[in-house]
Amino acid sequence: MTRSRVSPDGRIPQRDVAAKLVIIMVGLPARGKSYITKKLQRYLSWLQHDSRIFNVGNRRRIATGRHVPIHRKLSHEPPQLDPPVQAASILLNGVPTSNGETFSPQFEPTEFDLNHAGDDALDNEKEEVDQSANFFDPKNQKASAIREQVAMETLDELMDYLLNQGGAVGILDATNSTITRRQNLVDRIRQREPKLGILFIESICRDPDLLEANMRLKLSGPDYRDKDPRKSLEDFKKRVDAYASAYVPLGDYEEEHDLQYIQVSLRYRFPALYGERLLTHFYQMVDVGRKLVQHRLKGFLSGGISTYLGSFNLSPRQIWITRHGQSIDNELGKLGGNSPITERGHCYGQALHRFMTHKREAWLIEQKSKMAQATFPPLPGDNTPPYPELNRELEEKNFCVWTSMLQRSVETAEYFEVDDDYDVKNWEMLNELNAGQFEGMTYDEIARKFPHEFHKRASDKLNYIYPGVGGEGYLQVISRLRDMVREIERITDHVLIIGHRSVCRVLMAYFMDLTREDITDMDVPLGMLYAIEPKPYGIAFHAYKYNEAKAWFDELPNYVPQKAARGSV
Repeated sequence: MTRSRVSPDGRIPQRDVAAKLVIIMVGLPARGKSYITKKLQRYLSWLQHDSRIFNVGNRRRIATGRHVPIHRKLSHEPPQLDPPVQAASILLNGVPTSNGETFSPQFEPTEFDLNHAGDDALDNEKEEVDQSANFFDPKNQKASAIREQVAMETLDELMDYLLNQGGAVGILDATNSTITRRQNLVDRIRQREPKLGILFIESICRDPDLLEANMRLKLSGPDYRDKDPRKSLEDFKKRVDAYASAYVPLGDYEEEHDLQYIQVSLRYRFPALYGERLLTHFYQMVDVGRKLVQHRLKGFLSGGISTYLGSFNLSPRQIWITRHGQSIDNELGKLGGNSPITERGHCYGQALHRFMTHKREAWLIEQKSKMAQATFPPLPGDNTPPYPELNRELEEKNFCVWTSMLQRSVETAEYFEVDDDYDVKNWEMLNELNAGQFEGMTYDEIARKFPHEFHKRASDKLNYIYPGVGGEGYLQVISRLRDMVREIERITDHVLIIGHRSVCRVLMAYFMDLTREDITDMDVPLGMLYAIEPKPYGIAFHAYKYNEAKAWFDELPNYVPQKAARGSV
């Protein structure tokens, strides 16, 4: 995103080690660290920063013999928070991505974890180590030594990724709750590469209801799967108490040693500096982004992360994405332009309004039903979310309809405009990708008149920029939608985005964690409507196809795309 003569592709961290960043999570269990890391990694990857999560817990389970074999990774059902909902396949290069399997990545060791666990760790698989709360007691010297070794080995893998494999950002997901552990991590990084930036993010949660909901979600994880939920919950609370007995939050120690830090709360934030050459930031996050405090934060990347972290919320809501109704230029196959919609386009707008009104009412009924059916022993999804403190919002929740400034998008929303139950806004940043001098042309015309440009675009659609005044490419669309994504994450209302093909591709790529190779090849036809519900483990995703014969939508078979390998779905 930052092009220069020495970095024409904008990937400066591949050339400059000082532009790389080590993110180290801090906080007690069940405080939302993994939730933060997954969202942050998905956001950074969407912004085209090569990033990867290194989970110490996964490596610890492998080293102590309690890991799930690779073959269970795809067959294991994720927590199902909803009754089965029909959805449609997304196409990449015209080929459906789904193979009918589902998975829950945040609860499984990745293939990277398993392939890099070390021979000694894998040998221990045959003799499983007890990992009850006693294993996490700081007075248990043998277990503490194992956990320290696992943490350092995981950090070494992270460093290898940054220094030897071209990575830009490595995220160390662990508690790192003591001063000694954090200092050891910093010393290890400084020994290998003093120029590396370090960013500590601390997640704090003091709300007992929210903690209870987080702890219940943990019971579906690999440490407690298939065990008695009551005993597991009791053991997990003892584990938290064991960590808490030695826990030292970021703050006084870091300030006394002149460390830059940011304190974030999944409510607060703070930055910090180890040594003169090593930039280190601390974020302390308390209760899902309600308060953030920054101290001496430096750097473009760290500043962007700070802004993004402040946008989180766990409010139950739906995010809907669709293209405008058919336009005159769509009929003619022309790029760009600002033509009005056709009669078919108007029919789509009317059906869209009817369908949204229906789904809005159905969603409210469904949420109330789930709240009434919450049980103990807990079932996957109980109170996660909606979390207890947020259930009061359901009746008053607003519904936003956002369009671009282009006529075809605005006209599609005309039935929402006259309905007081919807708040319609027009955003220039949602405009279609500008095709520059090729605006108003068909692809056939471009191929005949400008064959070099046609083939140049076909060979690298992500980095291609249309020639001429105002010409854009997909990276430019990602750049201007950065603030839009943060706004979508910030609001607690439902939102329907009536956009364009490139805009829908880019937004869907963010929510579904598509690779950079897949962003430009995702098939987003007219008449497709996508529904996204944020969840603690990622998102729930549904898709609906407009049926013109009934002026309505048919629900098609449910699926999870293979390409979302980093676990956003």
